[in-house]
Amino acid sequence: SYSYSRVFSGIQPTGIPHLGNYLGALENWVALQNQYPSVLYSIVDLHSITQPQDPAQLRSNILDMAASLLACGIDPERAILFQQSQVSEHAELSWILGCLTSMPRLRHLPQWKMKSKQKNEGSVGLYTYPVLQAADILLYKSTHVPVGEDQVQHLELAQDLARIFNHRYGHLFPEPRALLSSTRKVKSLRDPSAKMSKSDPQSMATITITDSPDDIALKVRRAVTDFTSEVTFDPDTRPGVSNLVTIHATMAMISVEEAVSKARGLDTGEYKGLVTEAIVQRLTPIREEIQRLRSDPGHLEEVLRRGTRRARELAAPVLTEVRQRVGFS
Repeated sequence: SYSYSRVFSGIQPTGIPHLGNYLGALENWVALQNQYPSVLYSIVDLHSITQPQDPAQLRSNILDMAASLLACGIDPERAILFQQSQVSEHAELSWILGCLTSMPRLRHLPQWKMKSKQKNEGSVGLYTYPVLQAADILLYKSTHVPVGEDQVQHLELAQDLARIFNHRYGHLFPEPRALLSSTRKVKSLRDPSAKMSKSDPQSMATITITDSPDDIALKVRRAVTDFTSEVTFDPDTRPGVSNLVTIHATMAMISVEEAVSKARGLDTGEYKGLVTEAIVQRLTPIREEIQRLRSDPGHLEEVLRRGTRRARELAAPVLTEVRQRVGFS
């Protein structure tokens, strides 16, 4: 049993996060940095190149994501915020763990099935990226990992690899446990059966956390609902309206029941005004802070450099020990 606890989580540098990222992951990250003594948050750029990236755009996206995390309340004094590719130990441990992973073990993972179908055949990187995820986690001997339901099987791979390594080379890694967050999934405003996504071809489907109040009002006004004017919460039969209730409740920090009771006497059109107000009120200070931080890229780069130094201080001794156990030194 381990006397310490350490949280690790990564986010891809997709640029400015959208409402789904904010409510699904970032809010939770901010809370965790006050609950755990050691927390690492990584901008996982090695993962992002499993899809083709334009280099200049990637550089800009990394800084956008860093600014967004800081603006949402990640405190670089409390949490170690760093850029994954700058800690080369991630890639090295990934190679070693990849040599302990069987092909069939990866073939059944949901992301590979889904993404390689779309692309006919994905890259080797896309296939092995769950191994890199396991390395990200184990490199810091992390004990807890906040995950959504879609990532639970990837965390199970990390647990298996900790066991396999420990069995073969002597006990070194704790088995990381999942921290399942209770947040509801935010759905697309245009198609409430799909989750909100950065890559949605419809610009009206997704609210990013830097959208102007006018943009937010327009997107909410155009959000798909149904032909019943009363506001109720029933995700199965009324996904569109229920998605608005979820967004309203989480943004106003009230329960779903309270959100529905605030909507009493309003039709869905009028209710959309309340939802817009809750979003704008919550995002305005974040949007202004992102603009302020983004105007000083030097500062953002320095914050990431400091985070990288701190991450390396933790990673280097673990990898030294791994090399020793494996027989490299």
